[in-house]
Amino acid sequence: MAIPRSRLALVVAPLLLACAAHAQGPAWPSAKPVTLIVPFTAGGSVDFIARLVGGKLSARIGQTVVIENVAGAGGAVGLQKAVNAAPDGYTLVAGPDSAIAIGKLVSPAAYRFDPLKDLVPVGMLNTAPMVLVSRTDLPVKTYADFVKLAKAHPGQQTYATSGVGTVLHLAMEQLKQRSGIFVTHVPYRGGAQIANDVMGKQVDLAMLVSASAVPHVRSGTLKALGVTGKQRLASLPDVPTFDEMPGLKGYDVLSWTGIFAPKGTPSAIVDKLNAALNDALNDSEVKARLAEQGASPGSGSADALGRFAQAEFARNQKLVPTLSLKD
Repeated sequence: MAIPRSRLALVVAPLLLACAAHAQGPAWPSAKPVTLIVPFTAGGSVDFIARLVGGKLSARIGQTVVIENVAGAGGAVGLQKAVNAAPDGYTLVAGPDSAIAIGKLVSPAAYRFDPLKDLVPVGMLNTAPMVLVSRTDLPVKTYADFVKLAKAHPGQQTYATSGVGTVLHLAMEQLKQRSGIFVTHVPYRGGAQIANDVMGKQVDLAMLVSASAVPHVRSGTLKALGVTGKQRLASLPDVPTFDEMPGLKGYDVLSWTGIFAPKGTPSAIVDKLNAALNDALNDSEVKARLAEQGASPGSGSADALGRFAQAEFARNQKLVPTLSLKD
């Protein structure tokens, strides 16, 4: 006996839906832990904020967030791993300004991908000024003293950053240009070892994000010469901004880090991650610990981060050719 089509549809449709749900697997993020790639070594400023927020984010999405450090090429290696990952919401990357909006302009061979096209923004993680620090026995008390020393001995002083084409490198090269000095750049694979090497006298100075610099300055193991933002840090009130110094009016460089996901990640997942990230960044512990380090929590939509990153890239397109960044 033939089964009427209407009755057949009633039987078959639920079976098809069940099969489709089984094929799609568990709803995000219940299938497995979420990996947050940090494109630098453990112990640096990006690693610090990723671990601080990662735990809070985990509680809000109901899934473990695992931090994976993938260092190399100023952040390009870590970003490449994120670009190559499945766009399923289980891989994110802490994308710093350097790798997102500077690196491709300075080291195009390291970027066989386009960070602004091959990743999608999730949300701003944080912003922070940088601090120029020196070894404590360097015979200077102020940045003006250092300029005199550098002019008297061109190229003999060295400074470290977390890599060629990073915002730290860009900030110091702008400072060198405006001050009329030559200081030799020593690039590292990440920021964790830099402070130790300045303290150990392997290098004379370093440009560090505030989160990395503040603890050492406050403990007296490093000497601060200036802050790159327009306001002094509450945690280092006696350290002047470069903007305050003669001849450097208007100097203002901030670092930033956003969370990004592989291109093609479903917008519904991005929206959930953005909401969870903003809530995590509003956590009182997160805000307090960031404030201690001179950093500010991010906020806003995924689209807002995308527009901001595009604007930063456009600005750096004009700035980079005027500086000596290709070491």
